Amino acid sequence: MKDQAQNLRDIIKKKNKEPKRTCSAKVIAITSGKGGVGKTNVALNLAIDFINRGKKTLILDADLGLANIEVLLGIVPKYNLSDVIYGKKIITDIITIGPNEVKFISGGSGIRELTSLTETQIKTFAQNLNLLDKMVDIIIIDTGAGISDTVMTFLGFADEVLLVTTPEPTAITDAYALLKVFSDKIKKGDINVKLVINKVKDENEGQKIFEKIKKVADKFLNIKVEDLGYLPNDECLEKSVRSQEAVIIKYPKSEITIALKKLAEKILNIKTDKSNAKGLKMFIELVKNKINIIKDL
Repeated sequence: MKDQAQNLRDIIKKKNKEPKRTCSAKVIAITSGKGGVGKTNVALNLAIDFINRGKKTLILDADLGLANIEVLLGIVPKYNLSDVIYGKKIITDIITIGPNEVKFISGGSGIRELTSLTETQIKTFAQNLNLLDKMVDIIIIDTGAGISDTVMTFLGFADEVLLVTTPEPTAITDAYALLKVFSDKIKKGDINVKLVINKVKDENEGQKIFEKIKKVADKFLNIKVEDLGYLPNDECLEKSVRSQEAVIIKYPKSEITIALKKLAEKILNIKTDKSNAKGLKMFIELVKNKINIIKDL
């Protein structure tokens, strides 16, 4: 019987013989300064809407050690990223399929941060990431909340960064803290952050919060923060979470679903500058070389 490493080599060899894609998968990282602001809900529902629009989409739950996507869907995956990192499975084996054919990879539990993995584990992870790049159009990375090195690593090599916050003062403060750390870690002029204000009572409240964050970011961080849109404080979302169903499926005509679809349209209409495109391929190469991505920039 072939060992796991040989299986992986055979699959990669086979994949490399398939017709080449014209471009790499677009990588969208969805993040937040603190937990509880709706980041994972945004990731899940955007993924489902992208799929409904004909885009092959996969969610990578990068909140290592905490299973969020599967909890929202009420699904218990058989495998997770730890099975890949420790060489038990290849990444195509651990993809879980949920409602509306949404595909996701569980972050699992007990996984160390990417910067502390061994050379063999890093090489295995990189080879597996390459398989994802060949099979989908969009990869949504649901990062952990906060400012850890792993979060910054994923943010630094996404084509689009969506920062989710709410009107709560602590959420706004933590969102700014994430922007500050991110701006310190990434090269000047190489930051693409789009703000999503969740749980607003109306558009006016969302606009005021955006202007507040934009003003301090412009003044103290010298980075551009763009307004992607606002999501209403809709009880339909809470109901869908309790029933462990995606709101975009359970309540297709709700106010929150309409707002989420508008976000999806904006994202798909955004054209990434090819000269500055990053995406999964760059991340894969840096992982292969065991570079501490953010600290060396």
